[in-house]
Amino acid sequence: MLRSFGFTAVGAIASPTAAFAMAKSDPYADVLKEPGFPASFPFGEKEMSRYDESSDFIFYSQPRFVTHIDDQAIEALTKYYARAFPTPSSDVALLDVCSSWISHYPKDYKAGKISGIGMNEDELKRNPILSDYAVRDLNEDPTFPYADNTFDVVTNAVSVDYLTRPLEVMSEINRVLKPGGLAIMSFSNRCFPTKAVSIWTATGDLDHVWIVGAYYHYAGGFEPPSAEDISPNPGKSDPMFVVIARKPLA
Repeated sequence: MLRSFGFTAVGAIASPTAAFAMAKSDPYADVLKEPGFPASFPFGEKEMSRYDESSDFIFYSQPRFVTHIDDQAIEALTKYYARAFPTPSSDVALLDVCSSWISHYPKDYKAGKISGIGMNEDELKRNPILSDYAVRDLNEDPTFPYADNTFDVVTNAVSVDYLTRPLEVMSEINRVLKPGGLAIMSFSNRCFPTKAVSIWTATGDLDHVWIVGAYYHYAGGFEPPSAEDISPNPGKSDPMFVVIARKPLA
């Protein structure tokens, strides 16, 4: 994995803190400037395993009408979306992957189509911005029920850590994005630890940026990923990070 993170073998990730102690810029952005990705995807079955391997449909069978990050982190993510999303238009199409009853999109953002893929139908029905949705366990079936080149933006908020088949999901994201389209993966340090993959729970925030960047890289079809720390109030609110990549125009 990352040369500067001390990766020597699959699953052997050292703490990145010291490596970035002298960083002059955003260390989370720096992670993907020279990521040092190895020749092949460094994570296997062990790294993608979870403490609770029971069906996710069981875990998510009851709707959770709660937020999984605090209000300040939600506001920071919404502000990021506001500057990253295309100008509102009836021609714009958005997809929220691992969606729920709320997507944290800018208030009153208008698009011709906003679709969602999630685990609980009651939650998806409650989401007021969705024009359509699909109930799907992406760890069982990582395909999307949408045509190629459909969406301008695909988002995933605080759920990338639960994906056990991330390269297949990333490949689907790439497939359904329009040329030039943007994928936005956002995450905090909050999760259901029994359902997050082991490589996630065994590492820290800087590593998580590299891991998500690696998902883009090894899935293929994306421009080099980049990252940003959008944490609204370090030490006093939930941290918030985004890792993004575009599908090339040609």
